[in-house]
Amino acid sequence: MSVRIRSHNRFEKPEPILRGMLNRVLQHLARIAPGATTLRVWLNRARGVHIGNNVIIGYDTILDTSRPSLISIGDGCFIGMRVTIIAHFKESEGVKIEQDVFIGPGVMILPRVVIGRGAVVTAGSVVTRSVAPMTVVQGNPAVPVALCGVPLAHEDISVNEFSLRLKPLSIREAAPTEVTDTGAVNSLRRH
Repeated sequence: MSVRIRSHNRFEKPEPILRGMLNRVLQHLARIAPGATTLRVWLNRARGVHIGNNVIIGYDTILDTSRPSLISIGDGCFIGMRVTIIAHFKESEGVKIEQDVFIGPGVMILPRVVIGRGAVVTAGSVVTRSVAPMTVVQGNPAVPVALCGVPLAHEDISVNEFSLRLKPLSIREAAPTEVTDTGAVNSLRRH
């Protein structure tokens, strides 16, 4: 599962009308359908979202309306209700959510973001830049606040056990920084 980041071409061929209509019907069904691990996942896969195994998608979640194929969600992820993932805007494209990521309710994820393995995005956060693996982020814009000892998205991890393994970051450590791992950005490019 890889997602490409590329420059937007203003003269790019528009989305075919019938495909666009089908995509939007499937999206509306996925937002209200029961089955966080079954029907919602299947409907979003049918739209073109790259979704791994054992993924939970909450009620009323919006995964990019017109270009769902720019989103990649790894195995074992939890995506809370009313999450919005915007995978394209002008020249920025692509969102990659690696395995075992926990995304709380009401989160907004903007284009050109990689959320690293085992990361946690707290409720209501706005993710504007990539998140390092095993990191808890919160706020608008989301900033690192702690390191996780274990991924919260694992079924066998209780909230209590997760909380006991958190390592809070100091104010200096939590200051927003750019992800310098070029491998993370390169992994967004489709081969």
